[in-house]
Amino acid sequence: MAMLVVIGLSTTINPDPAQSETCSLPSEHGGMTFPIAKIDPAWVCRLYEIIDSYTTVSQVGPIRAGLPESLYHQLLDRPTLAATLINRLELGLYKSEARGPGRFWGNDGEGTKGIVQLAYQDRTSRIYYLEGSHDSRLLPNISGKAVVFLRMDSVKDADGAEATDSTMVSYMRLDNRILSGVVTLLRPIIGGTITRKLSKGVETVNRLSRLMRQHPDRVLGKATDLPAFPDDDVAFLKQALDDLSHSSGAISSRTTAP
Repeated sequence: MAMLVVIGLSTTINPDPAQSETCSLPSEHGGMTFPIAKIDPAWVCRLYEIIDSYTTVSQVGPIRAGLPESLYHQLLDRPTLAATLINRLELGLYKSEARGPGRFWGNDGEGTKGIVQLAYQDRTSRIYYLEGSHDSRLLPNISGKAVVFLRMDSVKDADGAEATDSTMVSYMRLDNRILSGVVTLLRPIIGGTITRKLSKGVETVNRLSRLMRQHPDRVLGKATDLPAFPDDDVAFLKQALDDLSHSSGAISSRTTAP
């Protein structure tokens, strides 16, 4: 999804790590505990290499998106649909392509692109592994890897509608050893860029959620514009918009009732 195209990071280490043959991972990150023991052992050392020697760290959130938790999860599982909708509705320049189960390529249209892979998921948590690059005037041609810990919490917004709060903790390691060597100078620039991009990604999803609630016909129209979305994506979107419309109507009725 849009908010996962680029990542940076923050951390708190827990002394009770998950173990692999040669690697171990802490279970606590940014004050949140993740089920590290449930991660496929094939991922443990890949994640450990980044967390153990990260270049920079930061934490973003909680940031609210006006979508029920179940629908939020479904959009995370359909990053290409979400990115294309955001683009067609002129909310951003995101692009995404599936590259296999739990693996996709993303581009935020502002110099950042890369591959995102899902290493673990349950109802409230996801852990992603990323490889990507960024090119801008301030940070030209840098590449690196990242681990992102995502925690989702179901909440109610001010109007009583279901919403989802997201908190992200990410570790990012630069590939370029020379740049890593001057990380003290680069950290404010890299950390600020990552935080802005993550915050913008979640806010973009929130703007999409408002359009889905308030202008469902417009959103569905963009999905059926040529080239139209695949039939299963259109069917999913119709059902999601219908569910949102009914929940918004019920809340409106309760709010305006004498």
